[in-house]
Amino acid sequence: MGTAERGMAMERQGCCAILNTKRVTVIICVLILLTLAIAGFAVLIRTTETGGSLKYVFITRCKEYLETHDEVRVGIDCNEVWDAFQSSFVAKDPCKISVEAYDGLMNTAKQKVPCNEMVFWSKTKQMAHKFTQAKKCFMTLEDTLLGFIMDGLTWCGSQDGNDTYTSGCPNWNTCEQNPVRSFWSRASAHFAESACGNVTAMLNGSIDKPFSAKSIFGSVEIKKFNPMKINYVNVVLIGRENYPMSCKNDSLQELEKTLIPKFKYTCTTVLLSTILKCLEDPQKPCGPCWD
Repeated sequence: MGTAERGMAMERQGCCAILNTKRVTVIICVLILLTLAIAGFAVLIRTTETGGSLKYVFITRCKEYLETHDEVRVGIDCNEVWDAFQSSFVAKDPCKISVEAYDGLMNTAKQKVPCNEMVFWSKTKQMAHKFTQAKKCFMTLEDTLLGFIMDGLTWCGSQDGNDTYTSGCPNWNTCEQNPVRSFWSRASAHFAESACGNVTAMLNGSIDKPFSAKSIFGSVEIKKFNPMKINYVNVVLIGRENYPMSCKNDSLQELEKTLIPKFKYTCTTVLLSTILKCLEDPQKPCGPCWD
């Protein structure tokens, strides 16, 4: 092989070496990016499964509520409310969270609801909320600070650490003392204890048993009503066209017997279409929606 040929061969080898080096560099870069992407995805999953995203939602909802409710803003710190909430269940068996575990949270987020404006509901959540949001002259539990924050959320802790989880938690019926069920039982009791004046209960008139003693309304709320503070318990039975509904329903007779010794009781039937029509008129007072 001549000198020129050897030179060309060496040049080709050099070029190949450079190309191979570039290929290796590209492959390494791709592997690094892939590793970072996988790590980022793992962090995202971890954040979703644990309390990172829950805290964000909690604090965001808290601040949003306070921005539109001046009467509650004074004395409420959203981070303090979060700490009180989290301390109720972290590092504890998620099936052994007592109702009383949320007492501290109730004290941290105290809120006074005006008399005559409290609405309780059973199997009418969507309608009750649609009504209070449109009329602004009644409030359900979910229209209070804590109810607004926690509505629709799931959470739990573990005995093995201080993390807060939003997946893998016991559902409503897995165990009676799960974090979500105990919270709503405690919040419902607190809401009912503060009821005063005339209270309204929206029940579903399109089912065979509008009132159930096992519901939150039947098992918790009416048991916390204070006869020294409440004048009337007004049941509004909401039903659909062509469905027989009556205040003489057996379950409502049971409710009446439970309340009558201590409270004045009224029951009114109203069609869902009437309620919806009432909501379309922002100038119409709340009462005529079913009076």
